Amino acid sequence: MEDDLPTVSVRLWRADAIVLFDWLMSTDLDSVPVTHPAQKQALADLLSRLEFAADADVTGVTAEDIAAAQSEVARDMGW
Repeated sequence: MEDDLPTVSVRLWRADAIVLFDWLMSTDLDSVPVTHPAQKQALADLLSRLEFAADADVTGVTAEDIAAAQSEVARDMGW
């Protein structure tokens, strides 16, 4: 049962969660370069967690919310 598996908690800035959720929703995971199938599965698991995490609140965002989050995350990147 999945609830019996060891877990870790990761705190994300909400803007990061929005950017990751949007990217994962629009990405063909079959085209993402991986060196092991578990990497693709971990990305799919992350998408699922973001989608159903009430505190993430990323599923109802608008295109404007996504653009704002992308700007926030990209600000001061230096590259």
